[in-house]
Amino acid sequence: MTDFDIVGPEAIREGRATDAYFERTETTLREAGRNPRVVAEVTADQFPDGEFELFAGLKDAVALLEGRPVDVDALPEGRLFDGGPVMRIEGEYRSFARFETSLLGFLSHASGIATAALDCRVVAPDATVFSFGARHVHPAMAATVERSALLAGFDGFSHVAAGDLLGREAAGTMPHALVLCFGPGEQEAAWVAFDEAVDDDVPRIALCDTYTDERDETLRAVAALGDRLDGVRIDTTGSRRGDFRHIVREVRWELAAAGRPELPIYVSGGLGPDDLRELRDVVEGFGVGGYVSNADPVDFSLDLVAVDGTPGAKRGKLSGVKEAYRTADGAHAVRPSADPAPDDAEPLLTPVLRDGSLVDGADDLFALESGIERARSDASLVGYGEA
Repeated sequence: MTDFDIVGPEAIREGRATDAYFERTETTLREAGRNPRVVAEVTADQFPDGEFELFAGLKDAVALLEGRPVDVDALPEGRLFDGGPVMRIEGEYRSFARFETSLLGFLSHASGIATAALDCRVVAPDATVFSFGARHVHPAMAATVERSALLAGFDGFSHVAAGDLLGREAAGTMPHALVLCFGPGEQEAAWVAFDEAVDDDVPRIALCDTYTDERDETLRAVAALGDRLDGVRIDTTGSRRGDFRHIVREVRWELAAAGRPELPIYVSGGLGPDDLRELRDVVEGFGVGGYVSNADPVDFSLDLVAVDGTPGAKRGKLSGVKEAYRTADGAHAVRPSADPAPDDAEPLLTPVLRDGSLVDGADDLFALESGIERARSDASLVGYGEA
């Protein structure tokens, strides 16, 4: 039996989780006696384009670079950006060259997931939204998925081990497999067994679409659990779904007729922002999976923009050290660092590390609760997701 195909923390910290050409670059520079002091910037787009994305992954990036002789400035987690640098690193090039691969991986994947989660959060601001997509990614990625979803404002997630790492309780009640294990016609037995087995603080949310239609199973769950029933979940597969909004409204109608109009309805199964927008007025909550967990990473790159104090960059990139700002109207502005800031603008790049040491108070830049508040505020300020 072999171990799982997971690159471990030690390989990441030691710089083995890198592309081979960085090792060969280090060797070449060392043999040539060169190790210039450089400024490197992490960017996705050179100029602001109005297509905002949510910055995430800073916590892991800081853990990677802390203790190395570099200065780092970065956007705080939870800020929105649409061009220009999200991180700046200054130091002797060989002190951080081999860590570029892991650094970009931390930032790119987390920011892509967080942005997709924000797509969902902003269209259903009053609903409860859970991340159910950990099953679509490598298990090593689960905590990144769930943390990035929380950063965007999700209310919870389903992955147990991610919860252990993040200090949060995983959410979720029952899969179809539980009902199937009791067999056709025995849905009530499954729901009652669940009620009798799990801790009292676990919500009694019955899954109501396994064998018969959603209305029938919902009414049977109400009869079986009575006042102990906290809600129902509908996870109808897309191939049998039809008009999902109509199904939910029918269930709601029958719940009212049965004297339980207040009973929450939760829906899941291949949902994205368009589905949340369509259903947000008829359900209380959503489980969102692949739309978030399978999000494309943000296409960050790390480029040298100055070498030994001289501005310079490869073709297609902007030379020289830059600053990024949030302007009063919610726009993003990028200027050379030597230029004055726009009027009434807030600088976004913030000191994080100085000579490898965490700047006082910088841990708030990647504290989850602070990032959640920043994401909420920034999304409102820039009008994220507005048609």
